[in-house]
Amino acid sequence: MIMKPAATQRAFTLVEMLMVIAIIGILTAVSLPVLRNLRGGDVLLSGSRQMLDDIARARQLAISQRTTVYMVFCPDSFWSNPGYNGWANPGWSALNATETNKAGRLYDKQLNGYNFVTLRSVGDQPGRSQVRYLSSWRALPEGAIIAPFKFLARTYSTRVFDPPLPATPALQYWDVKGFEVTNNIPFPSETATASGPPYVPVPYIAFNHLGQLVSGEDEYIPLAKGSLSYAVNKDKLPQQAVPTFHENPAGNSTNAFMLVHIDWLTGRGSIERQEIK
Repeated sequence: MIMKPAATQRAFTLVEMLMVIAIIGILTAVSLPVLRNLRGGDVLLSGSRQMLDDIARARQLAISQRTTVYMVFCPDSFWSNPGYNGWANPGWSALNATETNKAGRLYDKQLNGYNFVTLRSVGDQPGRSQVRYLSSWRALPEGAIIAPFKFLARTYSTRVFDPPLPATPALQYWDVKGFEVTNNIPFPSETATASGPPYVPVPYIAFNHLGQLVSGEDEYIPLAKGSLSYAVNKDKLPQQAVPTFHENPAGNSTNAFMLVHIDWLTGRGSIERQEIK
């Protein structure tokens, strides 16, 4: 009986293995930017969804409590303001230790944190109102921020074009004004009475008891992909320092962000422009 030789098993050569590794490396290099963009888009979508939900919450609080509700945003460098240090009027002291500790927890919420405040609620005695913070301070998810130009003075505006490419004729644009600012709200909490009024000026939008914007004009809040870097000490705790703004990718705060639009008459928010690059 003639025995046939066993089938020869062919192994991978070193050259073939190197080629496979090279191909995997090329595919990884090509796909990583795409994955990062998808992740950034998801973060921006999450941030816009959170902002829309909280705008709706502020509006509903104003309607249910039949009062004006302020959605206040944490300003930068608030510790250097006279309303914080007690320089606003002669004889007034700075914030006490309790309020100073509360403010210290907002160093990493400058320009990106917000809260809800009412100066008067149902049941307050005539002529005697009681300020109430209706939530804890919160911020947008990491990777999504409010574009810094929104914190410029209300008298300035940034024109946003769609489409954003400079070589393309603009079909539509929006003038994004800075937030309105008030110094009549205690900061950082309702018990910050030692230094005011006037208190630390805070940017805000406000809804009346009908759920309308008090300003009487539409509001636009631009959200961008990026981060705010905050100074920290050796224990990784935030310190008194102005945050540094980083865009990722560069320029997206004016050409590839989510523009949250609040109709002043209805007080309802929507995404006016949605573009992910």
